[in-house]
Amino acid sequence: MGINTEREIQANLQIGPTDQGMIRLFIEADGIEIPMDFDPEEAEEIADEIRAAAQAARAVKS
Repeated sequence: MGINTEREIQANLQIGPTDQGMIRLFIEADGIEIPMDFDPEEAEEIADEIRAAAQAARAVKS
């Protein structure tokens, strides 16, 4: 399994701040819940990676 392997799994994603000053990505799929907490700096790095991936994906579609 890799990043290009498609799956027929539906998941819900919630993103928001916690009361502890962290950013939580909360993923729920097939009865499994995965909370992932990041400090603000890590969250900004992840956001930068998502933006870079979006830009690369646009280039593939062109």
